[in-house]
Amino acid sequence: MRGDGDGWVFDEGARYWGLHGAAGLLLRAPLPDGEVGVLLQHRAAWSHQGGTWGLPGGARDSHETAVDTAIREAGEEAGIRPGDVSVVAALVTHRTVGGWTYTTVIADVERPVLTTANGESAELRWVPEAHVATLPLHPAFGSAWPGLRERIAALDSTT
Repeated sequence: MRGDGDGWVFDEGARYWGLHGAAGLLLRAPLPDGEVGVLLQHRAAWSHQGGTWGLPGGARDSHETAVDTAIREAGEEAGIRPGDVSVVAALVTHRTVGGWTYTTVIADVERPVLTTANGESAELRWVPEAHVATLPLHPAFGSAWPGLRERIAALDSTT
């Protein structure tokens, strides 16, 4: 489904998907072994930065909040039902000089939910937080991951 946010923005000599910015869902769940898992998307080879691992996400439409976008995209790309998700925080994890932003929405589910990949995913996988950095990450997600882990740790320490 095309939205009014679909399209490339060129800024700082690079291109970014989403005329109104973009957002992705960092979905967490307790794993059976007691670790916390993160739902990652192995991006289809044909996609921008294909073959890397990142978050389900995409272009923000003009009428959406970043949270709306992340939840919609996770539904489209991974079959995540909005009612299963409990949003914890939303962080701008990339901002260009021209003002384009990517927002990472951190959310929890009670247990790893079943996923259904669409054509944008080669695979969806629940990965223990401690092992995320061992995968070939989408460059922007790889850059944001250390700060996201710090924010997650801070959020977890308040509960």
